[in-house]
Amino acid sequence: MGTNTHCPYCALQCAMRLAPAGRMAVPAGAVSAGAVSAGAVSDGAVSNGAGAVRAGTTLEVGGRDFPTNRGGLCRKGWTSPALLNSPERLTTPLLRGAGGVFRPVGWDEALDLAADAVRTAWERHGADSVGVFGSGGLTNEKAYQLGKFARLALRTSRIDYNGRFCMASAAAAGNRAFGLDRGLPFPLADLDSAHTVLLLGSNVADTMPPFVAHLQGARDAGGLIVVDPRRSATAALTGGGAGLHLQPTPGTDMALLLGISHVVVHEGLADQDFIQQRTDGYRSLRRSLNAWWPERVQAVTGVPAELVRETARRLAEGVRQARAGLSAGGTYILTGRGVEQHVDGTDTATAAINLSLLLGLPGSTHSGYGTLTGQGNGQGAREHGQKSDQLPGYRKITDPAARKHVAAVWGVDPGLIPGPGLPAVQLLKSLGRPGGVRSLFVHGSNIAVSAPDAGAVLAGLRSLDFLVVADFFMSETAAEADLVLPVPQWAEEEGTMTNLEGRVIRRRRAVEAPEGTRSELWIMQQLAVRLGAPSTFSDDPETVFEELRLASAGGLADYSGIRYAQLENDDVPAYWPFPTGSAGTPRLFLETFAHPDGRARFTAVSPGTAADLLHRPGELTLVTGRVLEHYQSGSQTRRVAELSAAQPEPRLQLHPATALPLGIADGDMAEISNGRGTVRARAELTTEVRPDTAFLPFHFPGRQSANLLTQAATDPISGMPEFKTSAVQVRVLEKAGAL
Repeated sequence: MGTNTHCPYCALQCAMRLAPAGRMAVPAGAVSAGAVSAGAVSDGAVSNGAGAVRAGTTLEVGGRDFPTNRGGLCRKGWTSPALLNSPERLTTPLLRGAGGVFRPVGWDEALDLAADAVRTAWERHGADSVGVFGSGGLTNEKAYQLGKFARLALRTSRIDYNGRFCMASAAAAGNRAFGLDRGLPFPLADLDSAHTVLLLGSNVADTMPPFVAHLQGARDAGGLIVVDPRRSATAALTGGGAGLHLQPTPGTDMALLLGISHVVVHEGLADQDFIQQRTDGYRSLRRSLNAWWPERVQAVTGVPAELVRETARRLAEGVRQARAGLSAGGTYILTGRGVEQHVDGTDTATAAINLSLLLGLPGSTHSGYGTLTGQGNGQGAREHGQKSDQLPGYRKITDPAARKHVAAVWGVDPGLIPGPGLPAVQLLKSLGRPGGVRSLFVHGSNIAVSAPDAGAVLAGLRSLDFLVVADFFMSETAAEADLVLPVPQWAEEEGTMTNLEGRVIRRRRAVEAPEGTRSELWIMQQLAVRLGAPSTFSDDPETVFEELRLASAGGLADYSGIRYAQLENDDVPAYWPFPTGSAGTPRLFLETFAHPDGRARFTAVSPGTAADLLHRPGELTLVTGRVLEHYQSGSQTRRVAELSAAQPEPRLQLHPATALPLGIADGDMAEISNGRGTVRARAELTTEVRPDTAFLPFHFPGRQSANLLTQAATDPISGMPEFKTSAVQVRVLEKAGAL
């Protein structure tokens, strides 16, 4: 007995099986369920969700064979069932009362209060005074209906989501270059046979460990090239002749990419046939690269000129090996948040795309370019209407034809659909201000910890007239709410997700939700009735998916050919675009790109000015990121005993040469500060970080919140905030022996 489903965390969406404790079927030779290592369990008797066990049943997990994880799970996946029976679960609506104390209320009272708050905001401040903040962790059905709910039931344009903090720059760059944004435009398994992989700004060994197995072919060929200012766990995979680690000054990734591209062009390594036949803009790009010879790049980035040249040659060699039949796979370039979460993140991602086009990688059967989606449904959640400027199917909300199509599916006049709203950072800046959002609904996001300049965000939340948060724990954001609505967790609900490959998968219910919780689809349905919304709002995931299919039909992210029943079996993959009558699209761009003329676009880019003045005397550049044990704001993983015990607090990584004149020893409590905030963290001295750099994970709240230090400056194209480079001062706060 068991339920086949997928992990609740990252976009790898590793396959797993859940079963009541002691009833997991494990084949001979496989590891025990729940062990922290890879081992696939047999399918045995499998539930499709209809046979979910009763609430409170203790579940155990086993890895399941699937192309992304092949039976393996990381620590977060192995321990994921622990949260289902957590004593901290919310199981009744909570209303803030006198003195800020929450008291339980019934669902009818809670929903009536929420609807009254919306009507009051409308009357006093207009429809756009109501806002919605969504999540890349919501299922496709919830993300789709949340966008519809905001625009038809709440009548507001003010909706955006935390994916704006994750994939926005990569998405903008992909749309500009290819006419389409899908994280990986090829199946992840294609990487297995790669000769060369250039990985920029992603520490997959910690953030999605099963991914590492797909890099083994490149490591065996000595072709794994990792760009990171730290000697991260992923960068360490290049050791022993497995590849190269390039360690640039934080914020100089674009200059490094321009230097590698310069070498590709000027050493005759570019694929001129591909450039001529499938791209536009090469001449302008070539002129722009003239200024980025390797020695200049060395002066800007700190990466030796010879390493810049060697990187370019290795990338080209991977392509040559594949074309000559000497290797099954060629060269892949992959980017992550480290190069994208900047005020010039779109242009930096574009520089990586330009390099891939010079080498002829996109649209190939043996090579490619892609970006690694972070959140569990970071792909699907940005395709179906949560973004401030989009409608379902990745349609532009300003496109009259798109509005007409979606309005017809919803059964409303196109004029009822509001226009574009505000991207996330601008939306949060408007909280409580004149002309801004006065009542806010938050679904699946912990913005009090995860948003940039978190101190200002907290002040905005506290200035609202009414804040509604739907969550399963009292997160730091929920703790600021006027009304908290308890919702099911991942293993207690049905729905679909879209992983980092653009593959649509089923999330199945394994256990009944605790009595007192209600699904977000039901909450939206009930509020829509109270607010007199046009159209219909279903609380059944399959019904909502069927409507999503229709709404997406003909769009860039077309799901119309995917049948819900088809997703019962993971052996039948469903990659979008999947128009009706097709078999889906595992590999994009094989014959044409998505621009009307079918050609990809080179766009010349150049480094701009950093949001903070960096590298001034007495300051360090703070880089934020993840650790193996925790996920996003840590609201879930900090509640798992095993994970919290392994990483109970943030560690500030400093180079010993940097720490010495500051009087900081390993284990001391340090204070990190700038004009936006002050944070406390224990120092960890390591030579694996550059002397001009400090690293701090962002999973912790309060005085340990890294995002008190980051800023709300944004990329002008994508709206992405500057998370990765903040100027800070560091001083010793308490010596380890004095603690």
